[in-house]
Amino acid sequence: MELLPGESSAHALRGLAWYGQRKPVFTGGNQVTLLKGGEEQFPALCACIQAATRSVWMATYLVSPVGQSHSVLQALMKAAQRGIDVHFVVDGVGSRDAPDSLWREMEEAGVKLVVYRPVRGLFGLLDTAQWRRMHMKLCVIDDVLGFVGGINLIDDRFDLAHGWSSDPRLDYALQVCGPAVMPMAHTVKAMWTRAAVGRDWRDDIVHWMADHRSMKRLRALWQKARLRLPPGEQKHLSAATATSAPMRCAFILRDNLLQRRTIERTALQAIQHARTRVDIVTPYFYPARALRHALRNAAKRGVVVRLLLQGKVDYRIAAIAAQVLYHDLQLHGVRIFEYQPALLHAKVLCVDDEWATIGSSNLDPLSLVLNLEANLVVRDRGFVRTLSAALARDFADSAEIAAPLLRQRSWMTRVRRSTIAWMAKTYLRLAGVTGRY
Repeated sequence: MELLPGESSAHALRGLAWYGQRKPVFTGGNQVTLLKGGEEQFPALCACIQAATRSVWMATYLVSPVGQSHSVLQALMKAAQRGIDVHFVVDGVGSRDAPDSLWREMEEAGVKLVVYRPVRGLFGLLDTAQWRRMHMKLCVIDDVLGFVGGINLIDDRFDLAHGWSSDPRLDYALQVCGPAVMPMAHTVKAMWTRAAVGRDWRDDIVHWMADHRSMKRLRALWQKARLRLPPGEQKHLSAATATSAPMRCAFILRDNLLQRRTIERTALQAIQHARTRVDIVTPYFYPARALRHALRNAAKRGVVVRLLLQGKVDYRIAAIAAQVLYHDLQLHGVRIFEYQPALLHAKVLCVDDEWATIGSSNLDPLSLVLNLEANLVVRDRGFVRTLSAALARDFADSAEIAAPLLRQRSWMTRVRRSTIAWMAKTYLRLAGVTGRY
């Protein structure tokens, strides 16, 4: 692609808009297995990695080599040593505490390791461009089997800030086989390529396009670094599997280009069309106004709306942000629970009897506006039944927060809510996000 005489870089950039599909593209013929915690996911991951015949691609936010997660890291290294093409990308903030000796050991074993936006010291975080992190958790083996969810490579009973606990962290992931793995594979490979290039495309793309000599390299890298399948490939994949059974799935993303609102809008539309129930499980809850309105409206029209949030808190400011929303939501009929046994890290939305999504995205500004995230939407009654049974046990292990007796909020509640809203808005503005949240 070359710039035409008089053509602006911005116009040419629009011509490369490869994110044509901003809505979920469903494919049939998938098999999806629900995995609870690393206790279930890590053995499944290890077995699949050990059985790999060609390639393993993995992306994760956080790595801690102690306890359960060590087995996955060992499986990656052993796979590389026996000739499997192993690519591994980690986030520069989430994995900053992992020892350098681990990275050296993995590279010596043959793992192609890259770090997404590494941060040099604490002052590196003062650069607002560094606030956009790779938060997705993906693994694809031989391009036919995939894992997606919220589980980092860390032991269920270990937390970097709080140490060891007696009860496991609550988290979920999915093992996927079928056509939905194709966009997952495309994305994890693109994520590795972006990290290997060492730059965020949005920061440099226009400058590159102004230089005719860079266009050939740009085209090749662009094909590798786009997170989502081209629209034509998506439509073909969807049409080819339209009548396949049993499970229809859609892999969805949040990126900092044209997929900025895809996960948020998907959740919003599901809640707006809910008929009987909405169950949300998330550790960090401070959604945009539109999502809060949708939850209130759903409860007012008779839908049972339940939120399961953290009872044991890891980040105090995040807990306060969620709590300032309790009063208003409860007055409109939303029921709020806090998980008691251990830390909660799961990201689940379950609507009615046949729609659910699990992935890496929380319902807060970091996930919905800044980070790179990945979720899988599943439309299948059998799967939702299985998930609902698991969630029923989680809600049973939780304490419901009593609804307020007074409709009028106290002055302290109003002050806290205004302060949190101002902090969230300021944070997003510093990060370069404009518009309403």
